[in-house]
Amino acid sequence: MASLKDIRRRISSVKSTRQITRAMKLVAAAKLRRAQEAIVSARPYAYRIYAILLGLAEKGASHPLLEVREEKHVKLVILAGDRGLCGSFNASIMKAAQKFIDERKALGQEVSAEFIGKKAFEYFKSDFTDAPYHKGLLGDARYQSVSEVALGVMNGYAEGKFDAIYLVYNEFKSAISQKVTVERFIPVGVEIPDAVKKFRAEAKESLIEPIYEPSREAILMEIVPRHFKTQLYRAVLESVASEHGARMSAMESATKNASEMIDQLTLQYNKARQAGITKELMEIVGGVEAMR
Repeated sequence: MASLKDIRRRISSVKSTRQITRAMKLVAAAKLRRAQEAIVSARPYAYRIYAILLGLAEKGASHPLLEVREEKHVKLVILAGDRGLCGSFNASIMKAAQKFIDERKALGQEVSAEFIGKKAFEYFKSDFTDAPYHKGLLGDARYQSVSEVALGVMNGYAEGKFDAIYLVYNEFKSAISQKVTVERFIPVGVEIPDAVKKFRAEAKESLIEPIYEPSREAILMEIVPRHFKTQLYRAVLESVASEHGARMSAMESATKNASEMIDQLTLQYNKARQAGITKELMEIVGGVEAMR
């Protein structure tokens, strides 16, 4: 049985840990609030431009980045976090990415990777030694920096280096819920988000046929690059908000577990202390009886 000194040391250690996890929870909650506001603000524009692009493409306008090719060489852009202590946030991304890579290789396809987030780079760097890694992008996610990444990916597709570009990231649902999403980034995927379908339905219900000035092709040439930059920026914001939400939940659970452990250790300490007092009393009583 542990001594009273050892139990006191453990209680003190767990209390210190609880203070850290509680502080980390508060920091994550503050960051989550800002990240949630950013993604809620970005979604309507991202979905609206997606709907406009689909409308133009359906009317016969074409663009090199919308060309669908046989997928022989694909690229996977993996969005994970820069830090840990966020539950299964990073592990779920790695699992989904590894599954995608294994499935594509089983089909005889060549797979390349690109990393946004330190954890993704560290996990896959031995498999993709020359893969691009965008360090520090998540710390201050700005449209300009993300658009540069998107531009590089678009150029790779336009030059024929890849037949398709896919994204894997955590889509933000709520502070306690994130959804691992694997979607085709370039060209536009066959699975259209529900929000985009809603925008398109509202446009059809208006019964107003738009007049394009200049031509549909000229507008599409401007919208397509903007669309892919916006969608990657939205995915980055989704990932950032999901990471803060996952870390807040993980630290809340850790704080709760620490409090429960302190209660158990305190009970153990009191029992051990009471047992020591009882033993001392028994020795005193025994000594008195022996002296009579």
